[in-house]
Amino acid sequence: YPMNNAPKQTPLHALHLEHSARMVTFAGYRLPLHYPTGIKQEHLHTRARAGLFDVSHMGQIAVRGNAAEESLQALIPSDLKALSVGDGCYTALTNEQGGIRDDAIVNRAPDGFRLVVNAACKRDDYAYLRQRLPPETRVEIEEDRALLALQGPAAAAVLAVEIPKARRLASMRMESCLLDGVELLISRCGYTGEDGFEISLPAAAAAPFARRLLAGEQVRLAGLGARDSLRLEAGLCLYGQDLDASTTPVEAGLSWIIGKRFRAESAPTPPPFPGADIILRQLRSGPPRLRVGLRASGRIPARAGAALADADGKRVGRVSSGGFGVTVDAPIAMAYVAPAAAQAGTRLYAEVRQKQIELIVTALPFAPRARRPHSKPNTSTQPTPTAAG
Repeated sequence: YPMNNAPKQTPLHALHLEHSARMVTFAGYRLPLHYPTGIKQEHLHTRARAGLFDVSHMGQIAVRGNAAEESLQALIPSDLKALSVGDGCYTALTNEQGGIRDDAIVNRAPDGFRLVVNAACKRDDYAYLRQRLPPETRVEIEEDRALLALQGPAAAAVLAVEIPKARRLASMRMESCLLDGVELLISRCGYTGEDGFEISLPAAAAAPFARRLLAGEQVRLAGLGARDSLRLEAGLCLYGQDLDASTTPVEAGLSWIIGKRFRAESAPTPPPFPGADIILRQLRSGPPRLRVGLRASGRIPARAGAALADADGKRVGRVSSGGFGVTVDAPIAMAYVAPAAAQAGTRLYAEVRQKQIELIVTALPFAPRARRPHSKPNTSTQPTPTAAG
């Protein structure tokens, strides 16, 4: 897989410039931070109608071959046997210490599996999969495809104009369809807390398809700023801030991604995924820290990295993500804290700009998540999102 340190451009680069985007470098790509209307309006429009996000920087990886299920199962805690063709789930690649190498979406394809992984991790993920999977299992990173995320309550109606079956697509399902002779892979998922879709398509077809979606008033372009504020309100993790190689799924509140058959008394011994002994022990006995939501009493937000103390001044954790919740109209944050400080209603304190601010532990998510249609009963304890970006 080629290494290139120069910032890359996505297939929608010219479209972003045409719409006067403020461009920034993120994970090795030039991407829009926001457009002239600003992050707040992009956030609100996505909540009310539909926002179109360019997420082509993310990694799209195909794992193919007869041994794909068995070999990939040895690297993740979710139960791949539970997935029929087209089904997908949110999952993680774990390490031997139980930490999260990356979070991802995996869908079963007719010839194996497709993964969508975070942009900053995709080179390492690709190398790791090539190293850990047997030679007969083919691993291919699909650099020739773009990825768009259409998110918001109007997303299904807008996409159905172009692809009628989109309206009937169940949550976390992926289907292939042809539009003007071009193959699109449509998944009903997203990372905003809203209903929506991710559309994988050939790079050359991305800009024309985006223009079709933007033709009406329902859809507006949205950038990285709104993507971050939306996912924070939805209580969804960002890899590199809320998740990393030293954080287990149990600490992160993601225990529900661990397959039920791996937790049962009759579970395979040893369990098949890296770090299983540590993760399953934390499931039984509790983790040393927990991810929680925080709301500020005032109007000053606590940012990532801020240390947290209890009422006695004892340090109990740190903020992992923080900002202003546009929909909830209040500063919000997520943090990792000691279990004794994780109960809702607990008052914690952080120093911000030489001022002590009060934060109250709050249940996640901050804003209600939209429900997506399910083709079968949802047995997870929490709605499944996609990989963060």
